[in-house]
Amino acid sequence: MDPRSSDRPVLDMTPEGEFRDPAPPRQATWLDRLLLRIGGAAALAALLAAGIVVAGVAVAAFALALPVALLAGVIAFCTLWWRVRRGGTVVGKNFSFTVTRR
Repeated sequence: MDPRSSDRPVLDMTPEGEFRDPAPPRQATWLDRLLLRIGGAAALAALLAAGIVVAGVAVAAFALALPVALLAGVIAFCTLWWRVRRGGTVVGKNFSFTVTRR
């Protein structure tokens, strides 16, 4: 058995060197139509599952970022409070925040 002849595709050519027209597609059977519908439903289910995974990752990222943001806010509040306390002033007297509006 020659391994080279079975591995190569068969080219259907005329003696003039032109390719012949491909064979007409065969008629789709009920099984082909059924498998097409099942495959479409499976693809839709895969897309929905991927969307749920992406939403879950977004929720997890938010859940991880929220404590970090809260901790940063508490640290910022504490440093401002400490500066006011160390400055010898009470909030409302001799200490004010300036807001510039444009």
